[in-house]
Amino acid sequence: MLICFRASIFVLIGMAFLVAGCSNESSTAGSDAGLAYVTNQKGNITVIDLASLESVSEIDVNGKGPRGIGITPDGKTIVVANVDGGDITLIARESGEIIKHIEIGENPEFVRVIGNRAYISFEPASLGGPPPTPGSEAAQKLEEEREEEDAEPAKIAVVNIESGIVEKEITGGMETEGIELSYDQTKLIITNEADENITVHDLESGEMIKEISTIEYGHRPRGIKASPDGSMYVGSIEYGNSLVVMNSEFEVITSIKTGEVPYGLSFSRDGSKLYVALAKGKVLQVFDTKTWEELGRGKTGTRCWHFTFTPDDSKILVACGRSDEVVVLNASDLSVVKRLTGFAMPWGIVAYPKSVGSLDSVWQ
Repeated sequence: MLICFRASIFVLIGMAFLVAGCSNESSTAGSDAGLAYVTNQKGNITVIDLASLESVSEIDVNGKGPRGIGITPDGKTIVVANVDGGDITLIARESGEIIKHIEIGENPEFVRVIGNRAYISFEPASLGGPPPTPGSEAAQKLEEEREEEDAEPAKIAVVNIESGIVEKEITGGMETEGIELSYDQTKLIITNEADENITVHDLESGEMIKEISTIEYGHRPRGIKASPDGSMYVGSIEYGNSLVVMNSEFEVITSIKTGEVPYGLSFSRDGSKLYVALAKGKVLQVFDTKTWEELGRGKTGTRCWHFTFTPDDSKILVACGRSDEVVVLNASDLSVVKRLTGFAMPWGIVAYPKSVGSLDSVWQ
């Protein structure tokens, strides 16, 4: 009897170690459903298991104010822009270990990872904090100060992720925000908030080859997204409550009215729908991309900037910065599945295996 009892104890201990090992693995490599990675501007990076829809771990970036985030196509590396650190952090995705910090410049914010390169916007002339209301006395004063001081425009750093080297810098406009690549990956399309325009640049030379004024549609262009087939590009005009739709030649073909303060954008995987995060409207709005009819709205939270689909397209996770939560929506009817709390001004969110979302795509 004593031998049997001792044997049972050893079996139980072995099982406990096995369960613990599995639990640890799920927090790094992830379950079959995948993982989502959320940047907290007032904290670090939260990892969400997409099977349980629970936060399972945290990646420490030393409180540098992480905002933009992207993942390499092979899933090996996470790239994060640290607005307070003036750098980006390369992170080994499965282990969560820091690979390298790369100095970028003042106020790095938006990240797009395409292939082996990361494109990061940074703003030497940014004063930090929320921008003044367009047309207000404060906005006019800020513009005058920048003119007097000959303020430096924003730039886009192009970083080779394998070597960790900044290969070039492309000059944008004042307060460059959104970044997108053309379908053939020869052009860079950016939104310039304070300049009230969208500009197209030759990726090799950095030279601006086209400027699209957005002032007639409202103030502060923010998001920019290419359709899966490259037939159109859509920009969000934050203080115009509108979208600007351009064809493959970057000619405006129509504008669409949205709810209050649109920002993050994403096409569905097949391109038939466009999803728009309404920062002030507190919803995720959906449009048919053939008719531009509104198809529905899903309730979110306060000041939601970015979102991602789960890899199986069944759910949408929306990062809501001012309510410190990630809201999970059912992709089929936009009903709320769950609200995850305990975040610290969540800004960006991406998933792996790679999915579609306002900061990522699967076709580039």
